[in-house]
Parts: sequence; structure tokens; C-alpha cells
Amino acid sequence: MNNTVTKQKLLSAVAAHKAKAGRSAWSRAVHTYAVELVEGLDASADLSNENLLNKALLNGAGDWQQYSEGGCALVYNADIAERLCSPSELKRVRGGERQPNSRENWLECQARALAQAAALVRRAYAKAARATGGNAS
Repeated sequence: MNNTVTKQKLLSAVAAHKAKAGRSAWSRAVHTYAVELVEGLDASADLSNENLLNKALLNGAGDWQQYSEGGCALVYNADIAERLCSPSELKRVRGGERQPNSRENWLECQARALAQAAALVRRAYAKAARATGGNAS
């Protein structure tokens, strides 16, 4: 029996998490980022443990801030705002023209969402590894 978690198994585990995901715009955005992170994994990526998974998800970046600022995800404020905000929040920030809050810009806000998405992927990985009898550490 193959105990390795594959990209397809991981994508299925992340997709199954959607039923438990919240209904807020933020929760939907985090789930969308999680799916995109898994879909962006190279088919030959070594997913034999969680550390290698995290390294593969970061795609060469040192952290999620660098990933976001490096253009690995959305790059335009309007696109990020549209993904992360509810319609009323989007109106408040004028479609991304205004900053999301007083402490961060849109790329930093996206980095926070990406970090949460990566955590969701790691939880799905652990669940998939348990289901296949593999090692999730």
C-alpha cells in the first residue's frame, strides 16, 4: 500500500474542508487560496512530510509575506480586495483604493490569508496522511 499523500489526495482533502468552512468572505477567500496553493504544486513535488509540503507551498519564498509581495498570488489591490472582502467591505475600501485597515496594506492582508490557507492545507495533509496510513510529521 502506498502511504504517500499525492497532490490529488491533498486536493480532495482540501475540497472536503469546504463544507466545514465558514460562510464569510474571508473564509471563502482562505479556502480559494488553499485550493490554488495545492493546484500550484508541481506534480513531482515531494510531499512525504509536512516540512517538505510547506516548502513546496512557499514555492521558493521564505514566508507568506515574501510569497505575496513576490507576485506568486494576486498582485493588484483591487483583485485582492475583491477576493477578501464582502460587498459592504469592498464598498468601504472603494474597491481596494483604500487600505484594508490602519495596520496593513493589501499585500500584507493577502499574506495573512495565505498563511491561514497554508494552515488549512497542512490540516488537510495530516488528515489525508492518517487516512492512507502515512506519517504526517
